[in-house]
Amino acid sequence: MNDVTRTTGRDETFHVSRRHVLAGSAGMLAAIALPGTATALQQERNDMKTITTKDGTSIYYKDWGRGQPVVFSHGWPLTADDWDAQVLFFGQHGYRVIAHDRRGHGRSSQTWDGNDMNTYADDLAVLFEGLDLKNAIMVGHSTGGGEVVRYLGRHGSKRIAKAVLLGAVTPLMLKTEKNLGGVPIEVFDNIRAGVAGDRPQFFKEFTIPFYGYNRPGAKVSEGIREHWWLQGMSGSVKAHYDCIEAFSETDFTEDLKKIDIPVLVMHGDDDQIVPIGASALTTAKLLKKATLKVYPGLPHGMATTHPVQINADLLAFFRT
Repeated sequence: MNDVTRTTGRDETFHVSRRHVLAGSAGMLAAIALPGTATALQQERNDMKTITTKDGTSIYYKDWGRGQPVVFSHGWPLTADDWDAQVLFFGQHGYRVIAHDRRGHGRSSQTWDGNDMNTYADDLAVLFEGLDLKNAIMVGHSTGGGEVVRYLGRHGSKRIAKAVLLGAVTPLMLKTEKNLGGVPIEVFDNIRAGVAGDRPQFFKEFTIPFYGYNRPGAKVSEGIREHWWLQGMSGSVKAHYDCIEAFSETDFTEDLKKIDIPVLVMHGDDDQIVPIGASALTTAKLLKKATLKVYPGLPHGMATTHPVQINADLLAFFRT
């Protein structure tokens, strides 16, 4: 959505930016009700916390509550909002919850370049340093799991106490001569074609296997599907396209070997997006201090479909 300037009947103007629209309907209504009120618009922008990276990219983040920090990294092509069920729960249980929108996703800058794992990890490091986080717990889902592992591989664990990999793409998703259990390149080429072609329709259809809604007896939530779609469509098509290579072709093997903190590896054995055999089972073997927890019948998006179970297990791990 481009920036828009509108004129009222009294020849007064107000400016509605892309970020302002994404901030929510409350901000939009305030702008409509008070045309020309620059102070109200500026206050809303100020309420959106961002941090600027070395290349000038603006990274949006939520920072709620008090206590030991828990930093959440979301999956492709989503936003910090995908962690709603977790940030609310852990904020209410005495933790400081922090979740950011990866560059090119949601409310962060839509950059042409830098949509790769090294840059994602470095952006996250800027957030850790800017907020001076210590003794933090990192939680990464899917692509976010790769982001967590690459961060630890590049920046170390001096600020980190524990980590969680939930449905993570590590150690390598792509099938190669050395990784015969991986996913064929044709699968990722089809995802690229969907994003480059009819992204809105492709995203709608992608929610079905993501949440296991194509399984017998599955209780489909149209609200969850629409929330996924809304998050996806708020991001950049270029970032989403580039990120497919980042999550499928990045090899995290050496990063995993470096990690010296306790890591909980959580994965559904019916994950249709990141098959468990190509990910969690190998990941747990490469880590020095891994606890593997497999969830029978649960899908890739199990933190959303089964938040009570997932949150309870996360809390138990945090407290050990």
